[in-house]
Amino acid sequence: MNHYLSRRSFINRTAMLGGATLLANSALGKVAMAKPNERVNLACIGIGFRGGEIIKALYKTGLCNIVALCDVDMDAPHTQEIIKMFPDAPHFQDFRKMFDTMGNQFEAVTVGTPDFSHFAITMTAIDQGKHVYVEKPMARTFFEVELMMQKAAKFPKVVTQMGNQGHSEANYFQFKAWQEAGIIKDVHRIDAHMNIARRWHGWDTNIKGFPYPDRIPETLDWDIWQMQTMGHDYNKDFVNGQWRCWFDFGMGALGDWGAHILDTAHEFLALGLPTQIDATYLEGHNSFFFPMSSTLKFHFPKRKNMPAVDINWYDGVDNLPPIPEGYGVSGLDPNIPAPSTGEIEPAKLNPGKIIYSKDLTFKGGSHASTLSIIPEQRANALAGKLPEVPETPSNHFANFLKACKGEEKTRSSFDIAGPLSQVFCLGVLAQRLNAKITFDPVRKEIVNDRFANSLLVGPPPAKGWEQYYNV
Repeated sequence: MNHYLSRRSFINRTAMLGGATLLANSALGKVAMAKPNERVNLACIGIGFRGGEIIKALYKTGLCNIVALCDVDMDAPHTQEIIKMFPDAPHFQDFRKMFDTMGNQFEAVTVGTPDFSHFAITMTAIDQGKHVYVEKPMARTFFEVELMMQKAAKFPKVVTQMGNQGHSEANYFQFKAWQEAGIIKDVHRIDAHMNIARRWHGWDTNIKGFPYPDRIPETLDWDIWQMQTMGHDYNKDFVNGQWRCWFDFGMGALGDWGAHILDTAHEFLALGLPTQIDATYLEGHNSFFFPMSSTLKFHFPKRKNMPAVDINWYDGVDNLPPIPEGYGVSGLDPNIPAPSTGEIEPAKLNPGKIIYSKDLTFKGGSHASTLSIIPEQRANALAGKLPEVPETPSNHFANFLKACKGEEKTRSSFDIAGPLSQVFCLGVLAQRLNAKITFDPVRKEIVNDRFANSLLVGPPPAKGWEQYYNV
């Protein structure tokens, strides 16, 4: 594969592709809005593990009907719960057949598949005028996220929501209120940390290649599972959540937890895209899967009247940020969804962030966890000056469905979630290459490393998947 394929040549190449190009301006792009007194008809793609949790949470709102189910392995144990919950919903193994067969019977889709496979499904959905709820991060490569944002902008009536549910809970509204009141201002540094053990911890980092092929389960369509990354041999350590470990498929700890920890700071501090990303510490670096520990430094330049911000990301069990005096207890929000592997394991420091401003220091957790001013004495002195924080009008799932009905605006639409996802794509490139990256956020190019710049796009898609790269 030509790893030095430039962004411009890739755009030109895909623009010339014919035959299977999606018809963006045809009747397929007509957007169907559910009426206020009707439920949204929802088709669900990826129904096991996290995908199943999304479906249950959306259905629990009472605002939708589940009318179609799609998964590359409909007979796997992890898909059976959802199938039994909705026995009348037709089943599909290929999302393309679902759109062809039932495209006129649903208004919205959920995408609860692995990170690398969000892209083609989402581009298809928007082209056909379907509202789309996509798990975080939006996609695996910077360029795919860019195209998803462009596609959504081309269809402004299509509702988009990235699934970082804390963006509709207490942390979101508190951060917004505190920033508007001037409590959070002049932030210059954020230390974000995720120190829970990960799936790949303990693997041999002297790896020389991908694992040997396993027998493909008879019920699994391995070609559709791979989508545009086709070319890998099946191995049990690629599927069922294990995809998160590998650079070719997942986004590691940063892509998994970054949105839950940094989303509000990124939006309300208007951080946009960084100009430098530096892998300052990597333990167990290799070319195939994520390091055992990582420290990444993101530099965001000044924005209007706000100072430059450095975000330091720490992952790895023993790779902790400096703890400021008066930090207190590290709590774990009981509302954080448990992973498919079971309960969240205790850590030396629970997932969260420490925010340093000119006059105040804040500590916070992940997801919906609210911020606290530290040390306690400073918090007590400011208690009477804190603004009232409004209640959330809807959780993240109801917010999406109400937006599909024209009643609300999604709080994590692609124009907000896209740049955040791109920050993580850049961080993963620094992890993968063990490098310091200089990035031009206007041209959206890495200017100090030609090979790293080619990875913003990634390898050309497998044959048969090129058409999804058209806007």
